[in-house]
Amino acid sequence: MITGAGRGIGRAIALKLAAHGADIAAVDLKTEFMQETVAEVCKLGRKAWAFAANVSEAASVEAAAEQILKEAGRVDILVNNAGITKDGLLMRMSEADWDAVWTSTSRERSLTKAFSRSLLKQKSGRIINIASVIGLIGNAGQCNYAASKAGVIV
Repeated sequence: MITGAGRGIGRAIALKLAAHGADIAAVDLKTEFMQETVAEVCKLGRKAWAFAANVSEAASVEAAAEQILKEAGRVDILVNNAGITKDGLLMRMSEADWDAVWTSTSRERSLTKAFSRSLLKQKSGRIINIASVIGLIGNAGQCNYAASKAGVIV
C-alpha cells in the first residue's frame, strides 16, 4: 500500500515494488490520479487497486484501510509517502498553509494505526515512512515542510 502513488516518488515506489513481485494498493486523493500507475503495474503482471483517500483526514484513512484489506486481503508493506508543499516565508505563511502541510505528513500515524492490527495479526510486515533531508537541514521558505518531515524522522 503506497500513498501518493499517482505520481512522483509514490508512483516510482509502486512500480519498483511491482517489478519485484508485489501487488499494489495505490492510494491518492482521486482514483483518476492513479490510472497510469495501475495500468503499468498490471503490465508487469501484478494486481493493482486504486483507492481514493485524503491522508489529511483520519476518517478517510480509516475507510480506505478497511476497503484495502477487504479487497486486497492483506498489506505486507505500508509506504507512507503522501505529502504536499505550500512554501512561503514563515512571517507570510497562513495558518491554513502551515496546517495543510503538517496534517498531510503527520497523518502517517493514522495510516500506521489503521493497519497495525492486521500487521500484528499477520506477525509480519514493513512500514516505510518517506521523509526528506529537508527535515534535517531545513530550507528557505519551507519551514512547515521541514518541521513536518523532521517529525517523520523523529
